Amino acid sequence: MELPCWCLLLLSCLQSLSAHNDFFTSIGQMTDLLYTEKDLVTSLKDYIRAEENKLERVKQWADKLDSLSATAIQDPEGFLGHPVNAFKLMKRLNTEWGDLESLVLSDTTDGFISNLTIQRQHFPTDEDQTGAAKALLRLQDTYRLDANTISVGDLPGVKHKSPMTVEDCYELGKIAYSDVDYYHTELWMAQALRQLDQGEESTLDKVTVLDYLSYAIYQQGEIERALEYTKRLLELDPEHQRAKGNLKYFEFQLEKQKKAAADEAQKQQERGKRETTEKKTKPKKKASFQLIPERKKYEMLCRGEGNKMTPRRQSRLFCRYYDNNHNPKYVLAPVKQQDEWDRPYIVRYLDIISDKEIERIKQLAKPRLRRATISNPITGVLETASYRISKSAWLTGYEDPMIETINQRIEDLTGLEMDTAEELQVANYGVGGQYEPHFDFGRKDEPDAFKELGTGNRIATWLFYMSDVSAGGATVFPDVGAAVWPQKGTAVFWYNLFASGEGDYSTRHAACPVLVGNKWVSNKWVHERGQEWRRPCGLSESE
Repeated sequence: MELPCWCLLLLSCLQSLSAHNDFFTSIGQMTDLLYTEKDLVTSLKDYIRAEENKLERVKQWADKLDSLSATAIQDPEGFLGHPVNAFKLMKRLNTEWGDLESLVLSDTTDGFISNLTIQRQHFPTDEDQTGAAKALLRLQDTYRLDANTISVGDLPGVKHKSPMTVEDCYELGKIAYSDVDYYHTELWMAQALRQLDQGEESTLDKVTVLDYLSYAIYQQGEIERALEYTKRLLELDPEHQRAKGNLKYFEFQLEKQKKAAADEAQKQQERGKRETTEKKTKPKKKASFQLIPERKKYEMLCRGEGNKMTPRRQSRLFCRYYDNNHNPKYVLAPVKQQDEWDRPYIVRYLDIISDKEIERIKQLAKPRLRRATISNPITGVLETASYRISKSAWLTGYEDPMIETINQRIEDLTGLEMDTAEELQVANYGVGGQYEPHFDFGRKDEPDAFKELGTGNRIATWLFYMSDVSAGGATVFPDVGAAVWPQKGTAVFWYNLFASGEGDYSTRHAACPVLVGNKWVSNKWVHERGQEWRRPCGLSESE
């Protein structure tokens, strides 16, 4: 028996989806879900048409009988005096009403429900929904976005503006609440309340939202504001038991606070140590960028803020045509190279990978994408981490001639041996995809970091940008204040180790959360073995 076309398409989609989970960690794989949803919508419309057809037949039957009955009851005996009318009444009640009953009870949902049941097995999970919600909260913090900006969909570089409903805002607040994150609970419950106050229609009521909002505010120590929202809740629902209890408790705590403050003021008066606003204090100096905590530096750089290179240092950065000491492949057609940063020295190669090569890499990688892992520094075991939101796949040179060509290109331009390098890693970032500050090389407290490879430490990193990103997604180096922005078709390169073999700690870097867009990268980690004559050892530790 031949399967219908839509079944074959469905099976194809399911084979693709069944191999994956953690949808929220890869925008590239989430596109499959759009096709799945489109197929479900088509199936749903088929069901609606079948139901409408059934109802139309029932309606026609009802209209016909309504007209007949209206005539018959005006003169029942006269109507039934006609033998044909009497026969047809017997026929209708004995046979036709039974047929109508069968029609009304007929189930037109089989196709849609079976389709939905099959596909539901491969739907995103609660983990995906929670992961996507936490990504929104992460983007909100990193890029300093207020809840209303996100809710109306007014993000930089967006092509498809999508506003959030009251239910969407409420769901974000609930997920934050489940994480005991009362700061974000307040922000999103307040946004849900604001939209309700503006008249947006919703199945949610203000009482439910105010209940969460008042408690979240109380948990942050703002009892007076929590009391105000509780009073507003009770105006809407005077019999709300929890709010009635909270009202008494908040009033008691507020009175207790005021009494404690009054007692403290009295004690200060007795000791003659009243604080005055007249006392002049020296203005605080702005904190040096180097003294700012790494997390703050990371977020500042992601926003395009932070450390700026001095004009003198900038004047030493150049762009050039590069042939790597007259490499025969590039003497007549040198590549475009530009300096991105001086310490550590980071260079970018422009137009170094073609669109055709990019599409081929993505085509090879997409079916194999799996949640990106990190190596546990204590156990050495590969594991997923909340600070690395992406999926990755590894491509070897023998799988496709194009991969081997790309590997050779990296060798020709860096002068480093690729036989001992790791395979080409392809990564696609998910919703708010990021990789927080990390080192590519193994530190002294991780002597077994790459022991199983037997090729020494990671001497250098080559990173291809295979897509433009509308907003966010920069590669930043928090210790030095460098930020490198994605540019499709380019690659950046830096050494992780000094020539002496010591680690260059200034290369600690991070991938900023993707605010808007789809970020694809691929990278090559080059190892020490095989570089003995290509990059001789230096004589000093930091050389």
